Amino acid sequence: MIRKAGKSDISVIAELAALLWDGHSADDLKNEFTEMLSKDSAQIFLKYENDIPVGFAQCQLRNDYVEGTETTPVGYLEGIFVKENYRGCGYAKELLAECEKWAASKGCSEFASDCEISNDVSFRFHKAMGFKEANRIICFTKKL
Repeated sequence: MIRKAGKSDISVIAELAALLWDGHSADDLKNEFTEMLSKDSAQIFLKYENDIPVGFAQCQLRNDYVEGTETTPVGYLEGIFVKENYRGCGYAKELLAECEKWAASKGCSEFASDCEISNDVSFRFHKAMGFKEANRIICFTKKL
């Protein structure tokens, strides 16, 4: 079962997201997700198996330029995660499909995403889901 997440799901989302994004605790993420779900331009979907939350996908509308797109707004996959023991069952594909339907219902004709250049698992997932690579960049910073 997949369903739209609401504010009552914040703890579940934060626990799953902390498994995806190293360096962030569930407590750190709760405020971010609470704020995000209060906006009409973002949505999170939760995947359950036998009433156990096993994955989530976070999507939102981006109105700024999105690499490789021609329209605005663009639906954007901000994050997707399925617990390791539940991978290979098509759950991420189902979550992505919900995000794409949501974006289309918001008037989007394009959907985009990104991944770290070294994240081979994410890269392969995106390619398998029909995403086309738009560009590769290396980001730089320096202290002033």
